[in-house]
Formats: sequence, C-alpha cells, structure tokens
Amino acid sequence: MKGLGEYQDARYMKEAGTEAGTEAEMQAEALRHIDVIGMGPGSMEQMTLEARQALEQSDMIVGYTVYVELLQTMFPEKEYLTTPMRQEVDRCRMAFEEARKGKRVAMVCSGDAGVYGMSGLMLELGEEYPDCRVNVISGVTAALAGGAVLGAPLMHDFAVISLSDLLTPWEKIEKRLRCAAAGDFAVCIYNPSSKKRADYLRRACEIMMEELDGERVCGIVSQIGREGEMAEVMTLSQLKDRQVDMFTTVFIGNSQTKVIGGRMVTPRGYKIG
Repeated sequence: MKGLGEYQDARYMKEAGTEAGTEAEMQAEALRHIDVIGMGPGSMEQMTLEARQALEQSDMIVGYTVYVELLQTMFPEKEYLTTPMRQEVDRCRMAFEEARKGKRVAMVCSGDAGVYGMSGLMLELGEEYPDCRVNVISGVTAALAGGAVLGAPLMHDFAVISLSDLLTPWEKIEKRLRCAAAGDFAVCIYNPSSKKRADYLRRACEIMMEELDGERVCGIVSQIGREGEMAEVMTLSQLKDRQVDMFTTVFIGNSQTKVIGGRMVTPRGYKIG
C-alpha cells in the first residue's frame, strides 16, 4: 500500500509537469477510493464542509445503522449499507469490497473518525486491500461541540476517557481515571452509561473523588446538536448521583475550573487587569 509521501510526491510531480509525475498520478488514481468521514456530533450544521463535499461525491455510504439514518434524508439518492453495533470489522470489509467494485465509498462515523471512530480500523484492514486508498476526513468530536455548549471547560490540558469496556478492560479505564485526576487534567468522558453499564459513571466519579474534592465543577451535555439538547453545570458529588445515557458527554473540571454566569470555564492562566 502506498504511503502518504508517495501521494504527495505524485501531486508535486504533476505540478512540475514531469513524466514521472504523470505516471505516479495515474497509479494513485487507479486505487479504489474510500473516505472515512466524521459526521460531527449531531446536526448537519456541525458537519465540516470537507465532510459534506466528500459525502456528495460518494456513490455509497456505509455506517452504523443509527448514523446512516441521519444521512438518508440529506442524501436520498445514495446507496447505503449498514451493520448494527459490534459488527465494525464486517462493516469495514463491506466498504472495501464495495470500493473494489469501482464505487467511491464513504465510511461514516459520528463526531471525528479518529476519536473512537473507524479510521484506525480502516487503516489496519487496509493492509489487506492494497488496491484501495483510505482517506481520513476529520469531524467535530463531542468534546469540542459539548464544550462549546457548556462554555469553555477544556481551555487547558485535558484528557478524553471512554467508560465503555467493550474493547478496553475496566481495570485500565480505572487506572486512566486515577491518573487524570492525579495530574489535575480537565476530563471529558464519553460513553458514560448504558443499560448494561448503568452504574459506570457513579463508579468513575467515586474513583476520581479519591483524589478530587466533591465540589469540583462538572458539567453534562446531552443530545449535542440534536433536538432536545440539554446542558447543566453541577458539582462532582451531584454528578455521581446523576443518571445519564450514551448520548451524554460528561465534563469534569480541573482545580481551576469555575462557574461564570452559569457557564463552565477552565482558565488558561491569562492575567486579567
């Protein structure tokens, strides 16, 4: 599989008008094309222009059923393939096989494709499909979109931690929570709860409260960019007893985080006045 540098060389040599450039360009264009696209957190307004353009240029859109349903009203003329959750490997192979048929394929993910998305798996599997080129297109992840709704909770160093233990042992998640608390990071938590993990956010808060005071400023944002969007600022003690779902993103401030006008703000450290 060609490296990124070879594609860049092809573009450079094309501009230089060399025969080598023409040959390299033809070789690059002969590869089947797949875009791995971060759709953003919810609304179409939060999708990047690059992502939208790639979707418009695609012949087929592949993705998790829930995400594809969001796009079908926007791009009704496209072909679609879906798989449910936990069939990610099958979904990726479907994308490669469709690309091999000559279709320009878009593999879609919520948020950013490289933040708990599909770009890593697509690039790993891409070694088995040397005739396919994988292009990663970034999107707006929930940490950024949710942070904007709350105010400015991630203005300084921060960590993003998922509480889902489907692919990561809980022991490792627990260690990361402790390290983030000890390092005084602001923390953004993805996948805080589900039907099978109803107490995981409580457990995470209890772990962090071994290091942090219960009055630490925290916030939650639900349904980011969608109908029913809701945000609330609270303390860590209050967060511990809060019921949330998979469509909620949780923010735990660092030792400097404060509430200003009802909004969650983590100062960068600028001297004011």
